[in-house]
This record gives sequence, structure tokens and C-alpha cells, in this order.
Amino acid sequence: MITVEEAKHIILSNTQDFGTEEIPFLKSVGRILKEDIIADRDFPPFNRVAMDGIAINYRFFQYGVRDFKIEGIQPAGSPQETMDNAANCYEVMTGAVLPNNCDTVIRYEDVSINTLMATVNLDEITEGQNIHTQGSDKTEGTVLIEKNKQISPADIGVLATVGKATLKVAKLPKVMIVSTGDELVDVNETPETHQIRRSNVYTLVSLLNELKIPSETAHITDDKAVLKEKIAGFLHQYDVLLFSGAVSKGKFDYLPEVLDELGVEKLFHRVAQRPGKPFWMGTTDNCKVFAFPGNPVSTFVNCLVYFYPWYHKSVELDEHQRTATLMEEVNFKPELTYFLQVKLHTENGQLLATPIKGNGSGDLASLVEANGFIALPKTTETTFGKGSVYPVICY
Repeated sequence: MITVEEAKHIILSNTQDFGTEEIPFLKSVGRILKEDIIADRDFPPFNRVAMDGIAINYRFFQYGVRDFKIEGIQPAGSPQETMDNAANCYEVMTGAVLPNNCDTVIRYEDVSINTLMATVNLDEITEGQNIHTQGSDKTEGTVLIEKNKQISPADIGVLATVGKATLKVAKLPKVMIVSTGDELVDVNETPETHQIRRSNVYTLVSLLNELKIPSETAHITDDKAVLKEKIAGFLHQYDVLLFSGAVSKGKFDYLPEVLDELGVEKLFHRVAQRPGKPFWMGTTDNCKVFAFPGNPVSTFVNCLVYFYPWYHKSVELDEHQRTATLMEEVNFKPELTYFLQVKLHTENGQLLATPIKGNGSGDLASLVEANGFIALPKTTETTFGKGSVYPVICY
């Protein structure tokens, strides 16, 4: 049995490059960018009027002029006009190009318009006010969004502005999620008294959806021959197989044996943690196999702790480890890493973790009460004090 740290090291040493693909920019939110996005011109690309009002040449205001003849109007979206007489003014609209021979904009609220004359009702103004100067945000050639970033809705406007109708992103892995067991029926079936509905596969589907990874699902009964036949096909068709169940020590837990017979290289089996100890990990030349224990909390936490970082490193997305403060004393005797379910909330800028008293790794409902796991380290100590700070996994 290996430690959590050893398991993570092995997993992160076996990442996989899925390549890249071009997709429409409006479908890119949540995907991992694989090219730098460059400013194709200055931001803004011209001296942009920031307020509806009049544009003047500041030196005339400085000379004491307060009445300015309106020479013309500069709407947004029209080519740049030129004010012929520098002592005049131009009416200008927000977003318009500043007319030539103007250098200052005064809001309509601060002027009085009478036919073709504008009177400024201020004693003081600032030269250059209410103008968004060309290139003041970013200059042409600047990297606006660096590659290996997860694309957010805020990035979409930038992509549109630089004309990136399509862009290069990390290709997503092809994933099959498999449940095993004769006791499981599908969600739309009525279980017998000795059966339960299968839920872990749908939890895993949702966890992968959070990463924008589509997946397929399958269920295989506890029949070794059938397991072997089905899995043999999956190993050639998919980049990743995620299993839930059949990896412990039960008489019908055939999965490790079947994977071995199919030539899957075992990287480890069993991790010194609770929940999720029987976790099995293996690899072929083209497929990674994550075989999680069948208890729902075990499957859930192992996906967050191991599959998420593996995928993030595979697509070169940086992970940021968060920590939280334990709000109650916790006693835990076994020398195992303990992924304790907690309710997380923020107070005065500090992330706080209150333990949730679940009923073991089979207590599916406890996942709803919690929103994270705090990782209490493997140690000879049995008490983890209130106020201690430990790594946390949020969901």
C-alpha cells in the first residue's frame, strides 16, 4: 500500500497529451487555450470618446473661451471628422473617434446647447478628459491571453475583438465510465429489495462535465468473461477508462485480475487513505485506467483528488492548492490520510471548514451536505486541533 503522495506522484508522471483542435470561439468557455492571443491592433484602436458631449481644443478654454460654435457632429461608427476651426467644437457620441483638431471632451451635462452654439458651464476642466487614448489599454502585438489558460466568459469579448472566430484548444480525452455489479439497476428502473440504482457513473459523468469532458457510460455484470471481453474493446477505443467498483477483495471483484490478463500495466493498487483505499491505477500505451472503489464517497473523492490533477497536468493547466482552517477538533486513529467531508464557507477572507458527520464511504447523501474535503495527513498523531490549517478540495 502506497501513500497519497506517492500515488499522486505516479499519476502525475503518467499524464497524456491529447493534441489540439480548432473550435469556434463561442464554444470555447471552459476549454484550455493552446495558443497566445495577440492584439492585432492597439486597444483602443483610436482616440475613443468616452462620454456624450462636445469635443474642443483645450487651449481655447484655457484662453477664457466658454462659448463654442458647433461645427459638426461625430457619431460612433463613422469615419474620423476634422474640425476646421480650432476655436469651434464638435458634438461627439460615446464610442466615436475623436475628431482631428480636438483634444478634450466635455459632457452634455456640463454644457448648454443653443441652436449652433455650446456654452460650457464649468470654470475648470482637465486637458484630455473623457478620452480613452489609443493604445492606453494594450498596444498592437501585446499578448492579451496566454496559452494554457482555461477560457472564461471574460475572454470571449477579447477573442471577438481580435477577430479570433476559431482558436486552438487542448483536445479532450475520449472517456468511458464503467460500473460493475449484479446489484445495480439503471436510474429509470425499480430496484428489487436486494438491488440499488447505479449512481456512481452519473456522479462521475457530472464531475467530468465540470471539466468540459464528455463521456460515455457502460455497465458490466459480475461475470469475468464478459468483463474481459468488454474491457478489451474499451482499452482500444478510449483514452481513459474510469471504473467504479470491483477492485477490493470480494470474490466477485475480478477487475484487477482481468486488467492484468489484458496487459494493463498496474501502477499501484491500494492507497493509505480513507475513504477510497482500494484505488487501482494502470496504463497501456494508449489508455489510462482509473479504477475507483465502489462506495460513492470513495469514487467521488478519488476523482477529485487524482483524476482532476491528472487531467489538468495533461493539458498543462496550473493547479492552485487551497487551504482551510478546521473549525472543530477531529480525532482519527488510523495512520492514513483522511479526506474528511466538510462544509466550507468564507469569513473575513478566511476559508473555514466545518466537519460533516457522515455515515462512512457508503453514505451518498452526505455529499450533498458537504461541499469539500479537508486532507488530514497520515501521522502518528490522533488529534487534529481546531484552528489547524490543511489542504482542501472544493466541489
